[in-house]
Amino acid sequence: MINSDRRLVEQQMKIALIGAGRVATNLAKAFVARDMPIVEVWSRTRASAEALVGQLHELSPQGQCTCKAVWGRVEDVCTDADLYIIAVKDDALATVAQALHPGRESALIVHTAGSMSMSVITDTGHERSGVFYPMQTFSKEREVDFSCVHFFVEAVAPADETLLSEMAFSLTQNEDFVHHSTAALRRRLHLAAVFACNFLNHCCTLSAEILKEDGLDFSVMLPLVDETVAKLHQLPPREAQTGPAIRHDDKVTGLQQAMLAHHPELQKIYTLLTNSIQRYD
Repeated sequence: MINSDRRLVEQQMKIALIGAGRVATNLAKAFVARDMPIVEVWSRTRASAEALVGQLHELSPQGQCTCKAVWGRVEDVCTDADLYIIAVKDDALATVAQALHPGRESALIVHTAGSMSMSVITDTGHERSGVFYPMQTFSKEREVDFSCVHFFVEAVAPADETLLSEMAFSLTQNEDFVHHSTAALRRRLHLAAVFACNFLNHCCTLSAEILKEDGLDFSVMLPLVDETVAKLHQLPPREAQTGPAIRHDDKVTGLQQAMLAHHPELQKIYTLLTNSIQRYD
């Protein structure tokens, strides 16, 4: 049972954010909006670190945000934060965690990656480590509503996992959206998310390319996409499936395959997905 986010607020836990990309930007804004102080933002470049810090100062009541920008060497990040959240590319995680460890042995260090184990931090010799994984798609241009986000948390120490759970609850305000997770479970969740989000979005990109040939804008598809997603709130995906493939309308699927003759890669994708839909029928 998660009590509330008061423990975090009352302690005035100092958070250092390692990264200034999509995940870091959305998390930082959400933390500041909930009076959870970000003391530093680190990025490889000065421009990105200062840009995010500037946004945090704008969001915070005048004079209350003391967040500083740090760039370049990870070792230059402050050593007196209570919590370090690493939100960088997966292939940079181990290097960043290794550079961050010395001088911060008493702090809790976590990462936000879905497919990476907590061991990338514990392997540096750091005893207080964990994972704070918000399963959502993030963009800098669009702020996420964290009340709809599921969080998957893990930590070496039970007390630290409780702390991360409270932090997640402070963002989502829904106990059912805060979950304990193992590395194996997160990897499977991330894989499923690639199909449900990344591949889905790419299919919309391909749709836009097809429409462009006739001078049509993808916006004509938005009502269709919106209804497709809305149905998934009421029906299992398999039951919500429509279209010529699920109807086994070979005349239509054959025609559409022929229309893609000059786009062999699209034709291959069309055929692969059509066959996959029919195998699940």
